[in-house]
Amino acid sequence: MEGIGISGNIAKAFIKSKLTPLIIIASLLLGLLAVVITPREEEPQILVPMIDVFVAYPGASPQEVEARVTKPMEKLLWEIKGVEYVYSIVKPGFNLTIVRFFVGQSMEESIVNLNNKLSSNFDRIPPGVFPPLVKPRSIDDVPILTLTLWSDSDRYFGYELRRIGAELCDEIKKD
Repeated sequence: MEGIGISGNIAKAFIKSKLTPLIIIASLLLGLLAVVITPREEEPQILVPMIDVFVAYPGASPQEVEARVTKPMEKLLWEIKGVEYVYSIVKPGFNLTIVRFFVGQSMEESIVNLNNKLSSNFDRIPPGVFPPLVKPRSIDDVPILTLTLWSDSDRYFGYELRRIGAELCDEIKKD
């Protein structure tokens, strides 16, 4: 068996020391003090501008929407100053792109910059594609609780699950 090593020696020193309980109590008191004096708000004013960009391309496959709408639009959106990330969801005939800006950016400035970038490139929109719909979101729009209802039997389908979900939502919102 090899020696106990550096961590073993440190542990042995603390086990034998009469100062160990005092150090533990001092650490707990300092931690409690830190919790008490740290300022906090019930609703902190954190600015994280997020903007949804919806683009409809009726009749197009997801691959076509991605190639003709999503990828070119993402390249343009990355050029906007202050963009932290761009995330897209593509479905048949539809694209949703979420643009999130860095914390502390002005929401108004972010919306103006995004609208300017999109409107200055309207000439690049392929035929059949609707103009983008821009919808700002705030940090308060992010759900606190997300539940997924699913069924692996033939007993419940989309409509039934949606009805159960609506009832569940009403029950959760009750005081």
